[in-house]
Amino acid sequence: MGMMQEFKEFALKGNVMDLAVGVIIGGAFGKIVDSIVGDLIMPVVSKIFGGLDFSSYYVALAGQPAGLPLAEAKKAGAVLAYGNFITIALNFVILAFIIFMMVKQMNRLKKEAPPAPPTAPAEDIVLLREIRDALRK
Repeated sequence: MGMMQEFKEFALKGNVMDLAVGVIIGGAFGKIVDSIVGDLIMPVVSKIFGGLDFSSYYVALAGQPAGLPLAEAKKAGAVLAYGNFITIALNFVILAFIIFMMVKQMNRLKKEAPPAPPTAPAEDIVLLREIRDALRK
């Protein structure tokens, strides 16, 4: 029974609950950002670069004939699908930039409280310091 009690205490700590909420919200937020990148930004980037879609670029490693779609080339043998990697890398760069901009805006909106003015030491502390200094002499 001791192990169950220990697990209950661990699971109900504030940090664990905060982490669970963060993971759930992070997963949902990740889907939103993926949609922004895949459905809004990448089509614009593709249009700017003349409809360029890297995801179908590959190098045939098993002697497949040139010009096959990627799915058929994979069925025929091994392929080095470098285009998909380029697409994912571009998605990552765009995603990282979006998150950076969001964090930057959130930090800008957070206003730090001005530091409290230093308070004068209490009268008894001043007296104790004077006594200390007098004893040193």
